[in-house]
Amino acid sequence: MRDPYQVLGVPRNAGEADIKKAFRALAKKHHPDKHAGDAGAQKTFQEISAAYDILGDKDKRAQFDAGAIGNDGNAKGFDPRGGFRQGSPFGFGAGGGNRDFHFSSDDMGGGGGGFEDILASMMGGDARRQPRAQTGQDFTATVTVSLGEAVSGGTRRVAMQNGEQIDVKIPAGVNNGQTIRVKGRGGAGRSGGPNGDVLLQVAVAPHPYIVRDGRDLRMDLPVTLKEAVLGGKVPVPTLSGTLALSVPEGANTGTTLRLKGKGVPAHGREEAGDLYVRIVITLPDKADPALKAFVEGWDTGYDPRSKLR
Repeated sequence: MRDPYQVLGVPRNAGEADIKKAFRALAKKHHPDKHAGDAGAQKTFQEISAAYDILGDKDKRAQFDAGAIGNDGNAKGFDPRGGFRQGSPFGFGAGGGNRDFHFSSDDMGGGGGGFEDILASMMGGDARRQPRAQTGQDFTATVTVSLGEAVSGGTRRVAMQNGEQIDVKIPAGVNNGQTIRVKGRGGAGRSGGPNGDVLLQVAVAPHPYIVRDGRDLRMDLPVTLKEAVLGGKVPVPTLSGTLALSVPEGANTGTTLRLKGKGVPAHGREEAGDLYVRIVITLPDKADPALKAFVEGWDTGYDPRSKLR
């Protein structure tokens, strides 16, 4: 793999925020979801993820900058397929057999020592100890859902930073900006450690005419002048289907009617919300000669602005 700084396109003195920003921009650009079937894009995405795995981790970045680990994240001179490569400080050949090395106390600088001590000094630890279990990396992603999905719940397939796609359950009543944690579906743990988690931030797309107010829903319902004066059953399109609303006689703009339990469904200790429908008297978009003639001969007999005086 190339130098991770070159992969992410950042200078070696870049801050954590700049590295994260560069990674997110590249990951979004080369995400497998946008390049279905493109093996080159998949390889590029994996290279970007591997680069961020090093530079996005303070300890790994420090080791890389110090020359302790290479571009692949492994200790320099170490080949995960077969130990140390030729040219390592211990002289193991690639296919040429192992060389014999004998270390004396003088070679160690006194105090006895041996191969394990040299290996430990190069690796920054005690090679005789078992590697410490480490939790895998947490993955982050964002998913946009409709208001209907946010209210009633659902399932979404989400692509992870490692290219894997997982199905995530969207709980009923999820809020805009809420983060859902999916345990154990993040990066693989190391040395027997647990996998990381997926932190999925939910964005709720605005609805054309319904808004959420806590666990309640609110909407404006246009009605004709006739429906407002005479009242009657009026169809109301809701997230769960069309309902019949009884509009009382003489309903005015601003009259608000409640449909109990038609808001966000009950969940756990949370009770179901309600749907509040606000009446809005609406005239035709085009002039109606019959309505105009009726109004011209209509003596209203009241002053709607009397309360403003």
